Amino acid sequence: MNTIITIGRQYGSAGREIGKKVAENFGIKYYDKDLITRVAKESGYCEEMIAHNDERPTNSFLYNLVMDTYSFGYNSSSFVDMPLSHKIFLAQFDTIKKVADEGPCVIVGRCADYALSDYDNVINLFIYADEATKIRRLMDHHNLTEAKARDMMIKKDKQRQSYYNYYSTKKWGRADTYDMSINSSVLGVEGTVKLITQLVEDFELKRNGKL
Repeated sequence: MNTIITIGRQYGSAGREIGKKVAENFGIKYYDKDLITRVAKESGYCEEMIAHNDERPTNSFLYNLVMDTYSFGYNSSSFVDMPLSHKIFLAQFDTIKKVADEGPCVIVGRCADYALSDYDNVINLFIYADEATKIRRLMDHHNLTEAKARDMMIKKDKQRQSYYNYYSTKKWGRADTYDMSINSSVLGVEGTVKLITQLVEDFELKRNGKL
């Protein structure tokens, strides 16, 4: 097994749960929010700042200026240097490449497919689901009303779409951005995990000239 699996996902599609189960199936590492800790350790930025920018683009000049001043001490380069959100994105980009170089893994979100676009052992997936399924899952998992679950779903997906489209040259959620887009409502979590497992196994065979 030498494949890196990246997963883009709609909020409420069970993309995280599916990614974790796929990683467990293959006995490989799984990266999602714990990537923030790794980026913080390797870049020197504090976790709170990275978490604030996590899959959320911020174009606020004032925010970036204040945070730059706060993190690096006031100097004139705060005005002319790239915004902090860009610096954090690049630090995350570097960390994603490092974890990919360490071996096979599953990486959820964070433009990982874009960061690893020059790697030939990567399979890029997008998990989506029917709206009713997503809302029901969010209601159950977060104890929300239907209206709040819908609002959260729309807000989170807008954030992810804005972040991805801002930093990447591709379009979030569009079929031709990924190797495969899968509706997790069709087969459910376990069925989707099974489908991805089969896909990755065949991908490995093809790369090794056995398919």
